Amino acid sequence: MVGFFCLSRGETMTNELDGLLSQRTASMRRNRIREILNVVSRPGMISLAGGIPAPESFPIEELYRINETVLDRFGARALQYDLTEGFTPFREALAGFLKKKGIKCSAEQLLVFNGSQSVLDTLGKILITPGDIIALESPSYLGAISAFSAYQPNYISIETDDGGIVPEALDRALEEHPVKFVYLAPTFQNPTGRSLSVERRRQIAEIIRKRNSLVVEDDPYSDLRFRGEALPALYTFAPENTVYVSTVSKIFAPGLRLGFSLAPPLIHEWLYTAKQGADLHSNTYAQALATEYIAGGYIDRQLPKIIELYRPRQEAMLAAMDEHLPADYHWTKPEGGMFIWVEGPDGVDAEDLYWKAVERSVAFVPGKYFYIDPSHGLPTMRLNFTRADEATLKSAISTLGSVINGLGAD
Repeated sequence: MVGFFCLSRGETMTNELDGLLSQRTASMRRNRIREILNVVSRPGMISLAGGIPAPESFPIEELYRINETVLDRFGARALQYDLTEGFTPFREALAGFLKKKGIKCSAEQLLVFNGSQSVLDTLGKILITPGDIIALESPSYLGAISAFSAYQPNYISIETDDGGIVPEALDRALEEHPVKFVYLAPTFQNPTGRSLSVERRRQIAEIIRKRNSLVVEDDPYSDLRFRGEALPALYTFAPENTVYVSTVSKIFAPGLRLGFSLAPPLIHEWLYTAKQGADLHSNTYAQALATEYIAGGYIDRQLPKIIELYRPRQEAMLAAMDEHLPADYHWTKPEGGMFIWVEGPDGVDAEDLYWKAVERSVAFVPGKYFYIDPSHGLPTMRLNFTRADEATLKSAISTLGSVINGLGAD
């Protein structure tokens, strides 16, 4: 597997212990973006790299009241071991929240995990036999690739354009290959920020049903919409063939590590079984806090605040890009989410730009790490706008522009 950072075994353990490792470790790689974040922690560094919510988006003051309500309402129950499938009041609150988004389900159909990353890992555990083929949009979310790779699949990349994954390319792939499942992020995709139109969602759902295939829909960003009309989840078009995966990390508190799944019955049962063996259940107290955050109406007041925090930051970045980046660079202009995707001309390696930008105290993620074959993404980069204010973002893009134009070279 290419495109990942990995220390050699000699750097991490003695040779005497090598024989204890499973064959699976040969397919496990450190997430390159997590390694990049070590660089951006340097003092004075402006990070356009990580997909991390702004601390100002957290409902700190509200949590004082939420915490008190949780203890009054649930008492010791919030501190006790609980059901593998999740804290029942939380699943009930989630079902109501999803209904407002057009996703109809019962609390019994939902499973709660320690973040959506845990859902992806568990799906890999129950679905992937070594050598199975997984279809991904190209580029795709590196965290999903990291989760699946431990189970030793092979990957095929599905063509994308400015509108996201190309339905005809997906249909060809499913016809030509025995694909175990398709992984997609249809709304404000990481890394590109692109969203599939309603028409493409219908087309993809029709293809998935026709081929009797399975699609994993990753949906962590759809609530972060700054402009335009909300788009229906792909799940609503093909519920029998879709595993819907989401999280409250981007709209509440990522440190609570709460994700969830909505899956066809067979997949649901095996996710439950695998989770039971892995961690028994997710954090009860965190689920109780999230229950009150949703059921108590806090989310309805906080989400507009988060959007009003991020919208001007995205607009500032886009305006600065218009001003400072060369005409032969092109980028997405998403209606929400957390990322902007930049494509430079042929012959550019964005990792070279990255190191020059780091010297000027600006960091981003070279886009090649989101490709199965990194050579396909050499001139690309992913920029995040959620962690810095407007003035800082304008300064960072000005610096990035000067680096691209060669003004920052030694």
